[in-house]
Amino acid sequence: MVAEDLRRRFEAAKVSFLIVDLTGKAVARLSTAPAGGGREAERIPMFGSVYEEVIRTQRLYQEETAQGHRVIMPVTNRGDAIGLLELLLPADPGDDVLDAVGEAAHLLAYIVIANGRLTDLYTWGKRSRPPTLAAEIQYQLLPPSLSCEAAQFTLSGNLEPSEDLSGDTFDYALDRDTLHLSVTDPMGHDIDAALAATVLVSALRGARRAGAGLAEQAHLADRALIDHSHGHATGQLLRIDLHTGQAQLVNAGHPWPLRMRDGTVEVITCEVDHPFGLSEFAPRSYRVQDLDLRAGDRLLMVTDGMLERHGEQVDLLALLKDTRDLHPRETALALTSAVLDAAGGRLDDDATAMCLDWHGVQETQRRVSSGADTRRASAARPRQQP
Repeated sequence: MVAEDLRRRFEAAKVSFLIVDLTGKAVARLSTAPAGGGREAERIPMFGSVYEEVIRTQRLYQEETAQGHRVIMPVTNRGDAIGLLELLLPADPGDDVLDAVGEAAHLLAYIVIANGRLTDLYTWGKRSRPPTLAAEIQYQLLPPSLSCEAAQFTLSGNLEPSEDLSGDTFDYALDRDTLHLSVTDPMGHDIDAALAATVLVSALRGARRAGAGLAEQAHLADRALIDHSHGHATGQLLRIDLHTGQAQLVNAGHPWPLRMRDGTVEVITCEVDHPFGLSEFAPRSYRVQDLDLRAGDRLLMVTDGMLERHGEQVDLLALLKDTRDLHPRETALALTSAVLDAAGGRLDDDATAMCLDWHGVQETQRRVSSGADTRRASAARPRQQP
């Protein structure tokens, strides 16, 4: 419908939607043409391409070609870079046409989100290869949107799976007054790790949705792993009051978080309780601890795959500082990619990073620079959104 509308209104010769795949490093062109004999999509590596530039900067791209005027618009919703809208116009478009194309990209983001509940097309487009059963389970445990922007914060997570998936997950939920975050890492590999992750994440979500506090969430997750004989897992739970800025966490045997404040990166050395699934051997209750969080801070939560084995070759503190000007979406991808590169492209353990920028309780409107949340005219300057 979007493609046909653009063809009719602006005589666009070609219109396509390119969806960002799960790796964040390639796009797949989803054509409106009949599928024919099979489900194959053109997959384009983003590194060094104009597509990478548009995704990273969230600004439109246009150029004159021998075939016509090429326009590429980001298709983004609240920080979640879904993909790109690309079209070929017969002539150099004016501002009115570019604004209309931007509106179409805005609309397309919501179409993809809404229709994603009804079709496998977008899920298929995001995958560069058929997943194993363990991978299928693990992907379904991730939040539907890997990024989220709000007035008080911006966050994004990224998971780089190992050859034998280790069950890493990250999760978040935005309530009216509270932001909930979690990163978990069960023991084992492949289907055993995926099943343990299913029990763990489901227990945490169920407790959170029932209104349980952090300590109770941790306790129920611990009991779920014990009751269903799924070993143990490390994890970190974080809760932030959006009105007061008070941040609290529970650390269940998990690596310490990192915080960047005023350009300086430091490890937050919080108290560490026993991993989930081990309370029979360490019966002490989980402790809820205060976390010092101030406007302008960047917080990073990771799994041990970011720190051990090949992760030891990456100076995570320096890299976090070097990426301070990037969106959390780009930072999380850069960090996990660095670990993957250090491993020569084959990880022994999942590498997961979740990056949070805390803007502060004084912020009442969401700030974005462009993409599906703004008009093209505002792409060169920040704009406030309700």
